[in-house]
Amino acid sequence: MRRLFLKGHISEKMEITGSDAHHLMHVLRSKVGDRVVVADDDGIVCEAKMAAFSEDAVTLHLVRIIDADTESPVSITLVQCLLKGTKMDFVVQKAVELGVDAIHPVMSSNCVVKYDKQKQEKRRQKWQAISDEAAKQCARTRLPVIQPICTLEEDVSKLKKNGTEILFCYENEEKTSSREALSAMNGSDYAVIIGPEGGFTLDEASMLRDIGAVPVTLGPRILRAETAALAALTVLQHDKGDL
Repeated sequence: MRRLFLKGHISEKMEITGSDAHHLMHVLRSKVGDRVVVADDDGIVCEAKMAAFSEDAVTLHLVRIIDADTESPVSITLVQCLLKGTKMDFVVQKAVELGVDAIHPVMSSNCVVKYDKQKQEKRRQKWQAISDEAAKQCARTRLPVIQPICTLEEDVSKLKKNGTEILFCYENEEKTSSREALSAMNGSDYAVIIGPEGGFTLDEASMLRDIGAVPVTLGPRILRAETAALAALTVLQHDKGDL
């Protein structure tokens, strides 16, 4: 059954509007009695059936609550420096499948991509749409959030103030593996920082260390930025999460 995310809370009668309603009516050509899975803002999941259609909304009636929590036991934020082309699209999609709660796209010194304010918001909206669709496809119970683009230093400073355990994958780190670093961490909130295609500058690496982020290696081979993101998230989920 198709999965939908409801703004608000599950009740006996619910209404779906916007692009989801359009998709149900005009793409899937749904009929009264067809059923869907619905997840609300609290992560509660239910099965519902379509009861009525209007010009821009679909009315659903609750059938049953489903015990289907698919979220990781730890909260994970991916801080991803901007990548070229469609690489960011790929990272967003796969990171959501791997269970991240939030993705923070950030600007760093070696980022080739430069967006003005208007383009930044358009890109954020595009990545949020990719995230939402990935969450539906892989049966998430919560929608991950794509934060507005900001600088690397601004973003990481905020994370540290919140008590988040922070790893940054650094090509010049030769000793500490991500698994070794994680073994010394026992929190419930984690962030993984991945650099752009050109990696971090020495000043950025020093800044991250000063803030309290732990530099880690992902092995002897140089990974592409998009590969590094997925490898680091997989290791974190295997060590602390649900893989």
